[in-house]
Amino acid sequence: MTITQLKYVLAVAEYKNFTTASEHCFVTQPTLSMQIHKLEEELDIQIFNRNKKPIEVTDVGIKIVTQAKTIVNESSRITDIVQQEKGYIGGEFKVGIIPTIMPSLLPLFLKNFNKKYPEVKLVINELTTAEIVQKLKDGHLDAAIAATPLNEESLKESPIYYEPFIGLLHPKHRLFDQKYLKPEDLSMDDLLLLEDGHCFKESVLNICSSLVSQNPKKFALQSGSFDTLIKLTKEGLGMTLLPYLHSIDLKEEDQKLIREFEKPHPAREVSLIYHKSGLKLQIINALKEEISGIIRGLIAFNDVSIISPLKLKN
Repeated sequence: MTITQLKYVLAVAEYKNFTTASEHCFVTQPTLSMQIHKLEEELDIQIFNRNKKPIEVTDVGIKIVTQAKTIVNESSRITDIVQQEKGYIGGEFKVGIIPTIMPSLLPLFLKNFNKKYPEVKLVINELTTAEIVQKLKDGHLDAAIAATPLNEESLKESPIYYEPFIGLLHPKHRLFDQKYLKPEDLSMDDLLLLEDGHCFKESVLNICSSLVSQNPKKFALQSGSFDTLIKLTKEGLGMTLLPYLHSIDLKEEDQKLIREFEKPHPAREVSLIYHKSGLKLQIINALKEEISGIIRGLIAFNDVSIISPLKLKN
């Protein structure tokens, strides 16, 4: 039995197809199939039912797959321990970031992080929260940045910063002349939101949980873009809420349309998320330190009220 054979087993269990699994393992399909067959012969059991389409894991195979995940993770820990002992911060590091955070956060820290840690190769993917959770559990991500809490037992959440919500209003909007916004002032009738599936929308709905729409909008909006919401707001079609970091790069004329909430400022918790197995902690800590240091100088809100997503989505 080898670690390589167990990795092949995990790949087939995930993709339910030998060809697809071999592609992700960067080996030929015959090589992967032969190694798994040798393992089944050694154990004198069948891990996969090859007569099913897609391939199914047998009952005993399910137990083997569970144990294989533990063994493969623990084998990776040996290399990780050595690297930590040597103080080495390098190697490939796979990070997932949700769409409502990635565009505003990535430009702030990526260049400095690459310069400070040239041996680290960041592989960054824009993913929904649900995709992030699954990929962290499957070992396809080393860490992720998303709105929390997620309440996933196998994952750790290390808060990096708390990002306030801010309002964007047209000059003729009924709330424009107010110095500060209040959640109870908002109306579902003129609030422009992201499409379903975004946790930022769920957080906004949490702020507005006591509000009921009386007059349905004259149009239906399905957009995953803050830029679209901003343009519609400037056309006088409603108001929208934005994460604070997204407002920093707005044009000067658009900055005048911003209104903050009164204290405590509604905010979302943004965390670095990783598996409890704790691999590559030296890179995780370096990433958190770098982001926290930059954000500390940008977000000066000390009094915030954390608004969590209502359900696990994006």
